[in-house]
Amino acid sequence: MESEILKLHNALLNKEITCQELVQGKLDSLAASTNNSANFVLTEKALEKAALVDAKINKGESIGLLEGIPFGLKDVYLLQGEPASASSDFLKKYISPYTATAIQKLIDAGAIPIVKENCDSFGHGSSTENTVFGSAKNALDENKVAGGSSGGSAVNVAKNYTAFSIGGDTGGSIRQPAGYNKVYGLKPTYGRISRYGLMAYASSTDVVGPIAKSLEDIRIILNTLSGQDYHDQTTIESTPVSKEVVEDTDKAKTLKVGYYKNFIETEAIHPNIKKDFLSLMTKLKALGVSVTELDFYESDTLVSTYYTLAMAETASNLARLDGTNYGDRKEGKNLKEIYAQTRSDNFTEETKRRIVGGNQVLSTGHSEAIYLKARALRNEISDKFSSDFETVDIVLSPVTPQPTPLIGENLKDPLAMYLSDAYTVGFSLGGLPTLTAPQGTETGLQITANKSGEDSILQFANFLNSIEA
Repeated sequence: MESEILKLHNALLNKEITCQELVQGKLDSLAASTNNSANFVLTEKALEKAALVDAKINKGESIGLLEGIPFGLKDVYLLQGEPASASSDFLKKYISPYTATAIQKLIDAGAIPIVKENCDSFGHGSSTENTVFGSAKNALDENKVAGGSSGGSAVNVAKNYTAFSIGGDTGGSIRQPAGYNKVYGLKPTYGRISRYGLMAYASSTDVVGPIAKSLEDIRIILNTLSGQDYHDQTTIESTPVSKEVVEDTDKAKTLKVGYYKNFIETEAIHPNIKKDFLSLMTKLKALGVSVTELDFYESDTLVSTYYTLAMAETASNLARLDGTNYGDRKEGKNLKEIYAQTRSDNFTEETKRRIVGGNQVLSTGHSEAIYLKARALRNEISDKFSSDFETVDIVLSPVTPQPTPLIGENLKDPLAMYLSDAYTVGFSLGGLPTLTAPQGTETGLQITANKSGEDSILQFANFLNSIEA
């Protein structure tokens, strides 16, 4: 699929459409949508920015590639002067005092934010049902979930309401909804993109990443967002990914592919997803691609390790939300009662479940037995990845073990929701770059490389496009 960014850029340059017409069209589509993918539509400021772009074009001035391109951002990012609710009652009236670094880079490049997108509250969920704005609905079938937690972002891209969107991924929150809605979603290497201005869920695995319809758009946004930021001391230097590297299919065919056989040889995987994945492996072998079976940790070990650490970190991160400095404060007889009532009334059931779980594993007597063990396991998992990437260049896997669920199914069974992350959380624990491509299985294919290996991921994804076309 061609670059949506480049297509719109050329349309603006050739005066086939004005920027105001482009933005207004997207805003109208969002207003008419029944997918419930938007929390706040940024009409006034978006149209003001569009008018400035039109003025430049009418004067014959040049515009940048992203200038005038409308995009969406998950409602966990700060955008100065605009709401930042995290899809919660707690922050429903909160106004951002500054703009997140990643979003500011896009604005500096001329892109226009038009919508704060529906998501699971504070990123706590895998379906965008844990939200006070109501469940987001899948772009392909409104009876099914949008995925989560960046469900609204994936839906908006799939429905063409935004040219691209910026999601957040902690344990699969970009990749899984991208797979459910048949678009691309990238979880970059941990630290490649600044997290400053992203509301923290689990700080050691939180990443910022793009969702788009084409690989070229993923590449453009990745290069725009990457780089060190003194506001976020975990950020790292990175090399831009070139278009020439991505399009080198001869090099892509030489990449050594691996897959974790225990992800496939399990009763937890749906027969169709297993069959489709193995069919792709057979096709790759027939094309001369080296494909190797690898051993890895069992899915339940990965899920329990991830959720132990994620719940502990979110309990710590959300301790600051007590209604004192910001947020919706409830009244009580004393300070303790105010805190208790404020947090009880304003957090969703899923968020409270994760806070309670996190406090439990951090408590005296449990920290050594559970939390510290999970940290040790995480180190072992990272070491295993390092060892595997001495043998292979790319690891392929399904995005989810099961097809996209119907709305309401996972709300009845939180454990099923956690297990739907079985194939995504391990790569988060390793801090590895992983792309969901809308190919391979009905919920997509994950393509993973070693740290800072985004060029190999995009290159192999482009190769898959060429053989699937």
